[in-house]
Amino acid sequence: MFKTIREDVQSVLDRDPAARNVLEVLLCYPGLHAIWAHHLSHSLWKRGFKLLARWVSQIARSLTGIEIHPGATIGRNFFIDHGMGVVIGETAEIGDHVTLYHGVTLGGTSLQKKKRHPTIEDHVVIGAGAKVLGAITIGAHSRIGANAVVVKSSPPNSVIIGVPGQIVLRSQGQFTSDKPDLEHGLLPDTIGETLASLVAHVGELEKRLDGHTVVSPALHISDHGIWHGEDFAI
Repeated sequence: MFKTIREDVQSVLDRDPAARNVLEVLLCYPGLHAIWAHHLSHSLWKRGFKLLARWVSQIARSLTGIEIHPGATIGRNFFIDHGMGVVIGETAEIGDHVTLYHGVTLGGTSLQKKKRHPTIEDHVVIGAGAKVLGAITIGAHSRIGANAVVVKSSPPNSVIIGVPGQIVLRSQGQFTSDKPDLEHGLLPDTIGETLASLVAHVGELEKRLDGHTVVSPALHISDHGIWHGEDFAI
């Protein structure tokens, strides 16, 4: 038990630069309190005391703003930063060294009493407000962007963004470091890249139709990611 407590405290110190010392972590991190309460409720759930387990989880929910069903399976060094509004369903499975931010939902998509919540593999980081829904698997060392809605499985070393979530495989080798991937600003713009390709393609077609004369593009392209002017076709 004390080994688990030390690991959980150290995971906070390693992943949150705002954490200054052990005492502050013990007193001021509701994500940590919710995880410890889950250890108790999950133990009761496995021993058949399901109503008592649910009651413990509801007490923890009222104190921390984090709802973890006692049936959920959670691995080592799990960290919930800030935590308010996090919901983890009954059949969710979470691996080791996983990081969640506030507003994350690991939700179910079926009324049948079977596996209906996601499986999150090791070293996954899920950004604020993201929703991962259904009995899908998020591969190890993946990162889910803030407010993404993920409804299909992803391979390891993926970045998932958008609604519904678009999967982008990272091409810079295998991200197998034990350190969490917290570069939340490094997210691809799949819609922007698609529109840019469309604009280029339309431009080529217009050149062919107009005898290679220079015409204004039918769509506008932003200048280094910044839009200017007032009259936009999109």
